[in-house]
Amino acid sequence: MAGNTADTWAAPTADGALDATVRVPGSKSITNRAYVLAALAAEPTLVRKPLDSRDARLMLGALSALDASWAQEGENVLVRPLVPGLTGEVSVALGNAGTVARFTPALAALSSRPVFFDGDEAIRRRPIAPLLRALSDLGADIDDGGRGAPPFTVRGHGGIAGGKVELDSSASSQFLSALLLAAPAFDSGVTVRLLGGTPPSEPHIAMTLDLLRRFGAAPERSGTEFHVPPARLSCPDYTVEPDLSTAAPFVAAAAVAGGRVRIEGWPGQTTQPGDWLRGLLAELGQRVELDADGLTVTGAGGISGARLDLHEVGELTPVAAAMLCFADGPSVISGVAHLRGHETDRLAALATELSSLGARVTETGDGLEITPAPLHGGLFRTYDDHRLVMAAAVLALRVPGIEIENPATVGKTFPGFADTWQAMF
Repeated sequence: MAGNTADTWAAPTADGALDATVRVPGSKSITNRAYVLAALAAEPTLVRKPLDSRDARLMLGALSALDASWAQEGENVLVRPLVPGLTGEVSVALGNAGTVARFTPALAALSSRPVFFDGDEAIRRRPIAPLLRALSDLGADIDDGGRGAPPFTVRGHGGIAGGKVELDSSASSQFLSALLLAAPAFDSGVTVRLLGGTPPSEPHIAMTLDLLRRFGAAPERSGTEFHVPPARLSCPDYTVEPDLSTAAPFVAAAAVAGGRVRIEGWPGQTTQPGDWLRGLLAELGQRVELDADGLTVTGAGGISGARLDLHEVGELTPVAAAMLCFADGPSVISGVAHLRGHETDRLAALATELSSLGARVTETGDGLEITPAPLHGGLFRTYDDHRLVMAAAVLALRVPGIEIENPATVGKTFPGFADTWQAMF
């Protein structure tokens, strides 16, 4: 049985093996990248099956403030390009959306307006300073009061010179993606040389390069140097893939509760980090089958302890950590120090909340050590982080009495998550 109060969700416990087919919404990462490129295109773009969530709506709201426009057409969204030359100060509401905070300041610099950016208290703690410095070096006029964080103002002067710039993207690959996505509209394009090593989440960088090509740009990469020349963008019709990271708790459910869960529409080829789930679940001992219609995961009756380097797929860490609380031995997750700068400090939050329910979870310099132990019910705090809601739901499959704080925060990426989760039973 599942129940709700205004502030908590009593997530359901599985009474037996699952047998479910699930369709997850469109990818947040792809949706918001497609919206940005559509706003920079020379003609309208019909974005098919985009995610409809708080983050996606914040992006559309930001583009509206920046003088693009959009219209809902059934389950699709028609995005019309930015209109240059309008004047008068405007504001962009960031919420706690990292893609909005990082992808839209460059668009503001292309306008002729002062644009004020601010959002939830949490977004003021998320890293953005290296991106603002790089945009300033490329010709943007940014006043952040020396904070390197919201609130800040971008004073648009009708364009950005562009050119060569150095960027430390070690805290987030979104810094690099932000420059590359806007580069076709810069006077000289952009050449970015990365400092501080390879950014986390290489698949998201590949995703950005793939979408640029689909919209007609010609990005080039040589190791840690990237070049995007000026280009006329056009992609009249673009379809968004299902969000594979949002599928993580559902496929994990097959491993934790037993039985079979099928995800409809799983692409045969994709740049999404969530596609790593196929190899990850196989490594943990589960049966994984991909065919033309989707992905099926069948629980093997147990979960193997493992050492997992999730540097490239850090967003899978919360659900992976929840799964590993039921493993047959200790596990280590590494390579994810950057998760301390996400919606919350995910490593501290996971160590605190999993341990509060009986697991033995400790932080390391770049991850977590997890030693399974008997679990019990209790309050699981989620720190306004959608991925923690999903992780807690996975725990509740085998642990009665878990109350998940603030379940509505999952609306960041999947407003219908609780109903879809309940439908598995």
